[in-house]
Amino acid sequence: MDEQRYLYVSDWYANEVRRYKFGENNGTLVAGGNGGGVGLNQLSYPAHLFVDRDHSVYVSEWTNHRVTKWNKGAKEGIVVAGGQGAGSALTQLNYPVGIFVDTLGTLYVADEANNRAMRWTQGATQGTVIAGGNGLGAGANQLISPMGLSVDRHGNVYVADCRNDRIQRFDLEKDL
Repeated sequence: MDEQRYLYVSDWYANEVRRYKFGENNGTLVAGGNGGGVGLNQLSYPAHLFVDRDHSVYVSEWTNHRVTKWNKGAKEGIVVAGGQGAGSALTQLNYPVGIFVDTLGTLYVADEANNRAMRWTQGATQGTVIAGGNGLGAGANQLISPMGLSVDRHGNVYVADCRNDRIQRFDLEKDL
């Protein structure tokens, strides 16, 4: 939901994102809508989304292994993370899910199948691992299937560590 109380909904069956005003039934298409696929005007299993102050919509595309940014009114997205096929290189994602964008435009991604959380600064061609990525386990530096994340104003990242049944907090200033 944005500050004007518009609700944004990802529809992974239709491979699109729509914005709804209270009481509206059809909504306005804001991302995808051209069938599922790898084209920049398409989405493939839009898992999670984030709306920034400029009403740009960021979409984690689970089966395209990428995050795209759809500027307000755009007919196609811009790949801002991943998009290099599934993998564990710093240029790749493997089933991205939860995303968060801070006020500087830095993107945070829960990279589910790589068991890590990553940070992609604006314009970066590769990300940085900020949590997990140390094999499967329940250690403080390990994650199993992270699903969601959020960042607070103090620079702490909170990761929903699904298969460990916990929420972990990472202090980016201290832990990196």
